[in-house]
Amino acid sequence: MPLVTPLNPDHDPETKELATFFNETLGFCPNSVLTMQRRPAISKAFINLNKAVMANEGRVTSALKRMIAWVSSNATGCRYCQAHAIRAAERYGAEQEQLYNIWEYRTHPAFSDAERAALDFSLAASQVPNAVDQEIQDRLHKYWDDGEIVEMLGVISLFGYLNRWNDSMATKLESDAIDSGNQFLGKHGFEVGKHV
Repeated sequence: MPLVTPLNPDHDPETKELATFFNETLGFCPNSVLTMQRRPAISKAFINLNKAVMANEGRVTSALKRMIAWVSSNATGCRYCQAHAIRAAERYGAEQEQLYNIWEYRTHPAFSDAERAALDFSLAASQVPNAVDQEIQDRLHKYWDDGEIVEMLGVISLFGYLNRWNDSMATKLESDAIDSGNQFLGKHGFEVGKHV
């Protein structure tokens, strides 16, 4: 049971209008946003930050951004965000080989060295204490420019917020996100956990 019950999608008209962004990303408005709208300034600021972070400004594709989000969410253990990130990666055109083998990104041939550098960065930056070291920095700069690294860290930081929010709230996971989690993460024991 969630710590705080989500409100009806019609509760705050401005949040509802901004939240149409998630219809493209996920196919539904997330329960996390419906909970945030208890303080509409938070829901609106969050949606606008999400839109800014997920905008494509360089070579970091929408699919890679969602895989970066998945690695970050996996590192912190948030099942809600893992399911959302893998669903969004699918909706934004990630290759099926990558979706089914995201757990093995370090060794699976579906991932390029540039993608591995980005995903290793996500893993290291999501740990406490932070594990970004010189080797990770060097690998990032080998494949990505400064603006692209800023985009990646924007995703990691956004999901740091979301991982804390959804795991603390025990936000109820939506059925479509559960389906994506089961489909792509099930072979590694994906479960809804507290997000029932």
